[in-house]
Amino acid sequence: MNTPAKRLVLPLAGVLVSGGLIAAGPAAAQAEPTLTPEKLVTSAPQAYSIAKFWLDANGAALKKAKEYDWDAKEVTKLVTRGQNGLPDDGKAGLIAPTGSKKGSTAKIKNINLPLTIGKVFFVDSKGAYRWCSASSVQARHRNLVATAAHCVYDVDGNKDVMDKWVFIPGYFQGKAVNGLYVGVTAYAPYDMVNFEDFDSDYAFVSVTDGISLASSKEVSFEEYNAWKGAKWVRPVEIDKKTYEKCVLDLGPCWTDGKDTPDDLVGPDYPGAVLDKREVSKEEYDKAKVGKGQGNKYGEPVTEPVTETEYKAYKGPGTKSVDKYGNHFVTRYYVQKWLKPGTVKKYYKDTYRVVLAKDHGRLGDVVGGQGLAWNQPVGQQVYAFGYPGDRHPDGNKAFTGLTPKYCAGRTLKKAVTATAFKVAEHVALKCSMTGGADGGPLIMKYDNAKRTGYINGVISLFHDQDGNDRVDHISTPYFNGDTGTLYNTAQGALNVKIVSPKGELLK
Repeated sequence: MNTPAKRLVLPLAGVLVSGGLIAAGPAAAQAEPTLTPEKLVTSAPQAYSIAKFWLDANGAALKKAKEYDWDAKEVTKLVTRGQNGLPDDGKAGLIAPTGSKKGSTAKIKNINLPLTIGKVFFVDSKGAYRWCSASSVQARHRNLVATAAHCVYDVDGNKDVMDKWVFIPGYFQGKAVNGLYVGVTAYAPYDMVNFEDFDSDYAFVSVTDGISLASSKEVSFEEYNAWKGAKWVRPVEIDKKTYEKCVLDLGPCWTDGKDTPDDLVGPDYPGAVLDKREVSKEEYDKAKVGKGQGNKYGEPVTEPVTETEYKAYKGPGTKSVDKYGNHFVTRYYVQKWLKPGTVKKYYKDTYRVVLAKDHGRLGDVVGGQGLAWNQPVGQQVYAFGYPGDRHPDGNKAFTGLTPKYCAGRTLKKAVTATAFKVAEHVALKCSMTGGADGGPLIMKYDNAKRTGYINGVISLFHDQDGNDRVDHISTPYFNGDTGTLYNTAQGALNVKIVSPKGELLK
């Protein structure tokens, strides 16, 4: 079976080689560099803005996102090709994984979850907040993510790349405990980007150092002006005395409104407020009953008081002492309809800045899986992802909140799915649904080290027995083109967003 040469997204200058680790196959050598990599961000301030978009308000935007389910409308049935295996196009390649400085006890049954897996979040061409699955992969600068190309390039919306693309390893319910990593440059095969050929539905994305938003703090005006990052001015109400001192010190103080007295108005005046005025018994007795200025305000109020209060009372009401020596004051009220006056308020501006935390390089924090291409099919693999979409029959078996896995041997025959131009996918029996898109298929998985070799990414979902439930997933076959594309991507330079003290870098 002949495999057509794949066209890749490569830099115009050619292929970068990482320390002689990769022996590119013949097809890789013949690939014509037709496009440059696609930039997702071009500056640290832009990356910071994207991180803030997702992390603000305790991750509200992250929690709002839904699994990217555009392909769930057409869950296909795979067709097995007649020949066994898939042809390679050169020498088999292996890139060894790296561990991390971070430990974890997270498990699913007896499987230790890879620290490298997580979710990618983005905004699609319709403005919807979406997510897929992905994994950190070993790279020269420890800053590379492997996922499905349709989770990076908006093939459904005829748009180049998704907006506000980020990766969060170990994501759980709006939390980015290992940091959020903003996508910098996307690398994907030419045939997928331009022709929606899902035989090439994989991508690598270089990312910034991790970032999270910590607390805010009040700073001086000078520090506020010099701060590069999120900041805001918050007015605080103060009293008149503090305001007068602030003005003398030429501080950032200001007033709002002015002092005006209450005006007596009629009961039908718009906004009139009913109040009461204490009067003598004689004036109360002359007042009318009913609604109106100066009319009686309820019945007289008699209340017991102490002898001291009795002697001190100088109001218009009446005083009395009963035969037991108890003292009383009786008060009389008439209605008072007011247009309320205003009160001048005093304020001082305070200046606050948001402190950001730099988590460092992705691979240093969670490690990076290895990568393999031109490998025999029918191998034992583990597939990891965050499934969340419904099955075709409407059953929602997964929440998308936590990662799941499937394990088994891939089919030994190539499978096809004409709706997605698939001629050579590798399939695995698995019931994960949309949202797991982009999750890694890892061969030679070491459960103790939590690492292995990514030899595919979840691309499509299939129903083989016709019961409207997903029962297989499939991945593009990783061949020499994959190795060449990886070799280009893993040379991407490291990008920092914030300084050690939490300030935005230029």
